Amino acid sequence: MKALSLPDGIAVIAAHGVHGPAIAALHKLCFDEAWSIFTVRQVLAMPGAFGLLAVEEGVVGTGGLGGGDLLGFALGRSAAGECELLSLAVTTGERGRGIGGALLAAAIDRARRDQVSRLFLEVAEDNAVALRLYRNFSFRPVGRRPRYYRRPQGVALAALTYSLSLED
Repeated sequence: MKALSLPDGIAVIAAHGVHGPAIAALHKLCFDEAWSIFTVRQVLAMPGAFGLLAVEEGVVGTGGLGGGDLLGFALGRSAAGECELLSLAVTTGERGRGIGGALLAAAIDRARRDQVSRLFLEVAEDNAVALRLYRNFSFRPVGRRPRYYRRPQGVALAALTYSLSLED
């Protein structure tokens, strides 16, 4: 895995419950089954959970994102020697700038600090951009859940499970 750098003026910071509304709003824009503010805050409050935010540098105040926009997020949870990347999203206008890769690299670093041996994630089979990102980070397919995701038009798609060994 090669080192990734963020575009100038963007930083990755830790997420907290106060960021729940911004994360939920971006989640709603990026996924058919949106998480509520309550759900995001529950996730962040779970033992071993972590959140990472991609934000414009200099706009983060003590109470949240200040006047700046949330550009992307990653949510994960470490437990019993494993970590699961629960959700990762980048706002449409910022895609293709390396933010998703930087968030994924930061999540991998966090999982390593948590001393887990394996990182798992799940992705819809039609999400070509995410699949390319995960493969570029050496994630390997380990499972498939048929008809797991439902699109608004009623189409059912498989969820693909990927894994990355963190043991060197």
